[in-house]
Amino acid sequence: MVSPETSSAPRSYLYVPGDRPDRMASSAGRGADALILDLEDAVPAPAKAAARGHVRTFLAGAPEGPQWWVRINAESLAEDVADVTVGPQLSGIVLPKADPALLAELDRRLSSAEAAAGLPARSVRVLALIESARGLLAAPRITTAPRVDRVGLGEADLAAELGLQPGPDREELWPLRSQIVVASAAAGILPPVGPVETAVRDHERLVRTTALLVRQGFRARTAIHPDQVAVVNEAFTPSAEQVAAARDVLDRLAAAQERSAGVALTADGRFIDEAVARSAREVVGRDRGTTGTTRPDQQEEL
Repeated sequence: MVSPETSSAPRSYLYVPGDRPDRMASSAGRGADALILDLEDAVPAPAKAAARGHVRTFLAGAPEGPQWWVRINAESLAEDVADVTVGPQLSGIVLPKADPALLAELDRRLSSAEAAAGLPARSVRVLALIESARGLLAAPRITTAPRVDRVGLGEADLAAELGLQPGPDREELWPLRSQIVVASAAAGILPPVGPVETAVRDHERLVRTTALLVRQGFRARTAIHPDQVAVVNEAFTPSAEQVAAARDVLDRLAAAQERSAGVALTADGRFIDEAVARSAREVVGRDRGTTGTTRPDQQEEL
């Protein structure tokens, strides 16, 4: 289990095809908190070997700023990890089709790579993607596995396996989302990462579905186009008004405790108990001030 640090946790993870060195070079300026150099779905099978080489070369001199992650292939875990440059530039590995056995193998191979690179043990984190019924049932074990920083839900693969036919807002998958939110909270790791929005040109849909993920307990989302990043960052960043209200709640509770009054009330007269205070602390913990992201209309095609 990895201890959560919400103030520095990525809100946005932008996928970048591992077979496109030009896109990797320009991705750092797209505003995403984390970049995922993808060796899996974004790369056709004939190009995967070349993509490993491109990613290895890029990571050796990756610029500072965003976090750099690599999504490997579950079917070629050993080859992919062997070809990834495990060094200070690499924040973590994204493991698709995650299950306890794959996570244990990944931990062993990363441990060997860290030792060879002179890195502290388990400094490379893992974002585990739950994409199967087996993985979903094992969510409590996945969220407590070594290195797991947070988890995500691969809804397309999961829906296909379960025979679901999701509607426009994917209500059929909401109970499954709740399962990984609960598992993450119980394990004490970061809240999970929401799935991508594939309708890349539908701005209103992106805003709506990302706001829904916030309400459902997610605190980050993956993106497949740079135009999506600013919306995602904004949704998962509390507004100045929300932060001010949360700080007011905590100040009122602290003042009541100093007076030994025993009871604290919000500005509109609601009782402040520990649950209210805990929610307020969570909001304050995610405060970043200005996001520093670029508006979608200012971004070029990736």
